[in-house]
Formats: sequence, C-alpha cells, structure tokens
Amino acid sequence: MGHNDRAPPGLFDLAYDMQVATTTKRGEPQSPQNPPIPKRTSKLVRTPSGQYIATHIRRLIFEGELRAGMRVPQDAIASDLGVSRIPVREALIVLEREGWVTNEMHRGAFISALDEEAIHDNYELYGLICGFAADRALARGADELPLLLADIQTRFARADSAHELFDLSLAFHGAIVTAAASPRINVAMRAMSPLVPGNFFEVVPHAVAVEKRGLAAIVRAMKLGDGERASAEYVKMMRQVGNKVAQLFNERGLFALPAPPQEDGPA
Repeated sequence: MGHNDRAPPGLFDLAYDMQVATTTKRGEPQSPQNPPIPKRTSKLVRTPSGQYIATHIRRLIFEGELRAGMRVPQDAIASDLGVSRIPVREALIVLEREGWVTNEMHRGAFISALDEEAIHDNYELYGLICGFAADRALARGADELPLLLADIQTRFARADSAHELFDLSLAFHGAIVTAAASPRINVAMRAMSPLVPGNFFEVVPHAVAVEKRGLAAIVRAMKLGDGERASAEYVKMMRQVGNKVAQLFNERGLFALPAPPQEDGPA
C-alpha cells in the first residue's frame, strides 16, 4: 500500500474509535463485487501502546468509572494493561491535548469535564474532510467510485447488526478517502480524535437512521458528478451524527455544567 495513493488500514475508523484492518489485498481491484470492507475476523491493527491506553482511559471515562475531578489511577491502569507507567503518561499527554484530562505538575492527571462544542466540532470537521475527499475524488475522475459507493450504501440500508453497519460505514468513508488519493487528506484524518469507544452503532444507535439517509444523499450526488453537493451532504450528515453523540454524552453527564451567573456587585 503506497504512502501517496492509498490510505493505510485503520485510517477511516478514527472518528468511530475501532481499530480494524481492511482485508482488501494489495493490487486487488475494488468494485461493487469486492468493496474494501473490513471483516470481523481480521486481525487488529497494531497500534502504539500509548494510543491503545488512551482508548482504554476514554472508555473508562465514557462508562463512568472515571468521572470529572477524579485523579487518573496511573499505577492501576498500568497494572491492568500489563505496561509500565511510561506509555500511560504518554497516553495522558494525548488525552490532555484532546480535553479529556488535565495534567497538574507534582499532583497527577485529573479527569476533565468535556466541552459540548468540542464534540460538535469533531464531527463537523470529519464531515468537512470527507466531503472534501468526495469532491476531490470526482475531480480526479474516479468513474467507478459512485457504483462502488451505491453498492455499499444499499447493503448498509439493509444491514441489521451493529457490526455489519460499522464495517459498511467504514468501507464507504474509506473508499472515498482512498479515491481522493491525497496524502494531506490522510494526514487530516489521522489527526481526528476518537470519541466513542466500542462499536459506534451499538453505543449510538440513533446515528444509524442519520447515516442511512446521509449515505443515500451522498451517493445521489456522486452519481450526478456533483462534488459540491456530495460535500455538503457529508457535512450535513456528520453534523447530525455529532448531535446524536452530544446527546449521548449529555445523558451520561460527561459535559461541564454551565457556570452559574455572576451576581452584580453593589452599585
């Protein structure tokens, strides 16, 4: 898999926080009969230990085992995962950059309350990047791409399991980014922070209907060769997905409470 024309496996799943490699072989043509869909039996992508630990800590936060204001138990996490404290500290640096924790010198790392706007921004950016990739793919003359996407979208519409939905969603986004053949798009995708641990459609089931409508609209635009419309539909879909994720986070009490209004001082 070349660095300049094909995106590496595991790239398209960052927004959904699943590390599954595609089983499409090098040089194997991608067509409606052979879409690049990751199989559940595929091997897990080997990821840096810091990235794996960061995902583990996000899951602890998401499931409520670690809540805002709590100190991150670095020794316990290292012991549970069978690693030293060094990769745990590396993970905490990543998580601080993403807003999940705050590292305080000589005191440790503490869980931060999340910012709802940051959740919306994450999915808005994802839509903008994928939408740009769709426009770029059409501009590059990816003539077979609309048929491939239509096949994946039809199967997504008929799918009835979260695993199948996830694999097909991954294949759809991945086919577009791959067809765009842009190293800069690949870099932008890698910079996206995963937010929802586990299978996205199991954790956020209300996103299924949103993506079914969105993928169908994107396919219609791609068949017409309308990259601008496809890009707009991508942004619209991912904005709605972000709303569902934000709603879930709010229900789990993961967002910071609004600051109380300040009382006016004496006149």
